[in-house]
Amino acid sequence: MATAPSATDQQVDLLRGTVVSLVRRDGPDLTARQLAVFLTCYLVEGGHTVRGLAAELDVSKPAITRALDRLGEFDLARRKTDPADRRSILVQKTPKGSAFLRDIKTIMGKVASGEKKAAPAARRATAA
Repeated sequence: MATAPSATDQQVDLLRGTVVSLVRRDGPDLTARQLAVFLTCYLVEGGHTVRGLAAELDVSKPAITRALDRLGEFDLARRKTDPADRRSILVQKTPKGSAFLRDIKTIMGKVASGEKKAAPAARRATAA
């Protein structure tokens, strides 16, 4: 007798299907750290700094700087000197980054609904 997948199993499958779809499409191929920085900047309210992101994600400031360098190469985020404290750097959203977030949400929706093109993993899981 097969048991129903747990909510955690479903979430992991959703994550896998989403990442697989992102890897297969044309566009930025981000590491887990870069994706974490990107999503934190776009989904967590407030002005983000390198120091704040490092504290939020519990990683070093140089790791955040490298991730932001890569996000900047893809024009998914940009850095700007904080006018209130010129020693501090603020991370800003970009139109391309906002479009990328919309794409991620669309892909996740397709994977969650079991659309074949977006979620080969979900299709195999239901066929088994």
